[in-house]
Amino acid sequence: MTPGARVAAAIELLDAVEADLTRPVDALVAGWFRKRRYAGGGDRRAIQAILYTVLRRRAQIDWWLEAEGRPVDSRGRALVALTLGEGWGEADLDGAFDGGQYRPAPLDEGECALAASLAGKGFDDPAQPVHVRGNIPAWMEEGFRAALGDTLEPELAALMREAPVDLRINSLKTSREAVAGLLAAQGIESTPTPFSPLGLRLAGRVNLANSPIIRDGLAEPQDDSSQIAALLAGARPGEAIVDFCAGAGGKTLALAAIMENRGHIVACDTSPGRLERARPRLERAGVEIAELQVLEGGNGLWPGAEEGGYDRVLVDAPCSGTGVWRRHPEARWRINSEDLMQYMALQARILTAASRLVAPGGRLVYAVCSLLPEEGEGRVAEFLRMCPDFNAFPVCKAWETRLGSDCPAGDVFLRLRPGRDGTDGFFVAILVRDGGSSSILLA
Repeated sequence: MTPGARVAAAIELLDAVEADLTRPVDALVAGWFRKRRYAGGGDRRAIQAILYTVLRRRAQIDWWLEAEGRPVDSRGRALVALTLGEGWGEADLDGAFDGGQYRPAPLDEGECALAASLAGKGFDDPAQPVHVRGNIPAWMEEGFRAALGDTLEPELAALMREAPVDLRINSLKTSREAVAGLLAAQGIESTPTPFSPLGLRLAGRVNLANSPIIRDGLAEPQDDSSQIAALLAGARPGEAIVDFCAGAGGKTLALAAIMENRGHIVACDTSPGRLERARPRLERAGVEIAELQVLEGGNGLWPGAEEGGYDRVLVDAPCSGTGVWRRHPEARWRINSEDLMQYMALQARILTAASRLVAPGGRLVYAVCSLLPEEGEGRVAEFLRMCPDFNAFPVCKAWETRLGSDCPAGDVFLRLRPGRDGTDGFFVAILVRDGGSSSILLA
């Protein structure tokens, strides 16, 4: 593809993203390329570079367009991304925007003036407000500031960077050292994840979808923070566990390995489709102790659920997803304040339902991939007010027990951040139900 054809493709994809705000961008991009087999690896990288630059820096790009009195649309955004992000000058732009077959129409007088005014500049400008410079919705700035304080701008900058690829090793089948060796044999460099003893971090973007490492169930993609949440549940072989918002089963896989395939895990979700995607993953990994249940009862549980019958209940609740914006930059432009309120109400309902499953002395572990305090500390405080038979267990003690080191990111609650910790943004609280044996607290 010519440079101009790549630009036209990026503009087409940006239009498609705007037209369907419910579809994940990675799925949209994959579908677009499946229909265009002629696009080679270099074409894909170039097109996605323009697309993701716009998605990560949309607030700044729109600020520049508005400052220059230009329409805010996909063509204008692509032009700014190329000028500020790729350093394209007049000759590059004229060569791409020439109106030829599969290429964008020539730049008009206003677009030429825009490109000339941006020449030699970067995305940042001192006149930009914090929410623009940090590329977040303006209404979210207050919540981020409350959560991040003096580290607000460095953490927002970290959220704009591309996330690394982390793998969780399936200890039922292999070891971290063995998988590192298999990766090295494929020319893929890896290092241990910062915190999880089960993880490997890959150098650069790597597509392992067809790798035997994934195909044979030796490892699964999972961020370091998510691995930590499963470890902090404290699951032990022989216990009865619930993965309450199991989705496609990532934490179920982690829990089963931690339990050495002994005990019982109920993986439940409101979506039968998501649960069905978990089934082949469980089979690949050799997990034999998990059953799949659809949450459909009037009490928010599955039919036949045994209330008070489970040692640990892990709730990775639906949330704003602010902690994973590195991976899904489009999500920051899809959420509004009403959405956040709906997420908070849903989290409250889920916690209430899940708490009924916890045995006396058992643990309810609440996790969200959010940086906003109203979805983390605030949600837990409200739950504890409504359910006085639960108490917060210091996450630092669970960390010391399960990981054998001092907790780097919290005392009572765990709060991981992309800038400081190099992980997705993640919140974890461990809540213990009164009564029962105190031995479970030691795990």
